[in-house]
Amino acid sequence: MDICTSSPSVLCEISASDVTILEGHTSEVFVCAWSPVGSLLASGSGDSTARIWSIPDGPCSSSMQSGPPNVLVLKHFKGRTNEKSKDVTTLDWNGEGTLLATGSYDGQARIWSRDGELRSTLNKHKGPIFSLKWNKKGDCLLSGSVDKTAIVWDVKTGEWKQQFEFHSAPTLDVDWRNNVSFATCSTDNMIYVCKIGEIRAIKTFSGHQGEVNAIKWDPTGSLLASCSDDFTAKIWSMKQDKYVHDLREHVKEIYTIRWSPTGPGTNNPNQQLVLASASFDSTIKLWEVEHGNLLYSLNGHRDPVYSVAFSPNGEYLASGSLDKCMNIWSTREGKLVKTYTGNGGIFEVCWNKEGDKIAACFANNTVCVMDFRM
Repeated sequence: MDICTSSPSVLCEISASDVTILEGHTSEVFVCAWSPVGSLLASGSGDSTARIWSIPDGPCSSSMQSGPPNVLVLKHFKGRTNEKSKDVTTLDWNGEGTLLATGSYDGQARIWSRDGELRSTLNKHKGPIFSLKWNKKGDCLLSGSVDKTAIVWDVKTGEWKQQFEFHSAPTLDVDWRNNVSFATCSTDNMIYVCKIGEIRAIKTFSGHQGEVNAIKWDPTGSLLASCSDDFTAKIWSMKQDKYVHDLREHVKEIYTIRWSPTGPGTNNPNQQLVLASASFDSTIKLWEVEHGNLLYSLNGHRDPVYSVAFSPNGEYLASGSLDKCMNIWSTREGKLVKTYTGNGGIFEVCWNKEGDKIAACFANNTVCVMDFRM
């Protein structure tokens, strides 16, 4: 199973011996994220818990024979009832890997220590939180909610610093540009760039004809990518009001986008910056950013692609789909190099910082950790 031939028609299945299946969640696992330091993996589920798994270094198969990995269960409810309103919808580690923030369907954001201790409960939103991000400095947490607003929280005090009420419909995603400014997007088709201390948006991006599902700043914070139910992804610059590029190759809604960790200001400065977009049309598209040209269309999934993640060196892209497959593609050649089939649709995939392990979270209540070596 481990022998990969270079022939593109022969696919390399990731062998079951290279995969550890983490069991414990009692409902779908929506989100997962590796700590930026150490070997901790966080997962968030519809069972009203987040979990922090300690994943030993070394190959998955050998390290796991000593029994299941240690896990901390972060309960988002008091008492025994499993209330559906407490689904963990989003989570994010701070830059030091010392604190984990979780966002929940109950409208509360919570901050936990890496030891699983609840540090603070951030309570002001009036609807489910759909996205949550730490700034780089780690002194502020940003949340976006169905209540149409985004809130910046002062992490030290656990109090809210500022609430931004620009959208006319639910806020779907938020992303920091730097330590004081960020972007938000919504089902109202609009994108706003906001700054702490400013009562008006410092930039408004309009041009999408459908709800904007995700936004991401490039590694230098100069370009903002967005993707929408209007089948397009767009690239925006603070220097102009109209989009820089209108990326139209998908034939269904685009659920998520990711920038490669390459180009100026990254650890891989000699490789070009690439944008990946993942769609309900079952494809992933890789775009070069300078001219907005399509580099590759990655075809292989049979159902909507919910998540994509670049490896730390930018050479590979992992994708997870409702077709139960996690695929790994070469970004240089645009080819499928490895695949793994699980037992449920995949909601998110993520790489550890070393780039030798990938986690995927599934609709059948499991989280899988795979060894990656070419």
